[in-house]
Amino acid sequence: MQDGGFLLSNSLPQAPHGPAFRTIPHRNRVLIVDDNYSVRQALIEIFKREADFDVCGEAGNGHEAIRVAQLLSPDLIVLDLAMPVMNGLDAARMLRRLMPAVPLIMYSGIGDRLVEQQARLIGIAALISKAEAPGTLVGKARVVLGQRAATP
Repeated sequence: MQDGGFLLSNSLPQAPHGPAFRTIPHRNRVLIVDDNYSVRQALIEIFKREADFDVCGEAGNGHEAIRVAQLLSPDLIVLDLAMPVMNGLDAARMLRRLMPAVPLIMYSGIGDRLVEQQARLIGIAALISKAEAPGTLVGKARVVLGQRAATP
């Protein structure tokens, strides 16, 4: 029934449907930093399998990580501790100053109390051992990004 040029309907508005109107989930952009090519590739594959992550770049040392992070503006940076040129802690210090809103996860085979203490002081959101299952890293990445989203 039309009234004054408007179509009146008893039904509630419906969202468009069909393949063209499906919502695309937000994909968090991740930068992977590790000097070991095989580890980098494994991490890239792990994150690529997840619908809510997109690997936007990779770097082989801390210096490259800073340069690439500034170019790509990732949502999350996963970095190794022991790397040539610039280690993960030094890179994290710089990244925290340059990109304070971007969470950092230290993913390392080296772990001791001193490293853990330094990482916390720098502001690294999480430390994950390379000995842990890969799902642990992805799960922690979701938690860290969720905490960032909840922060005003």
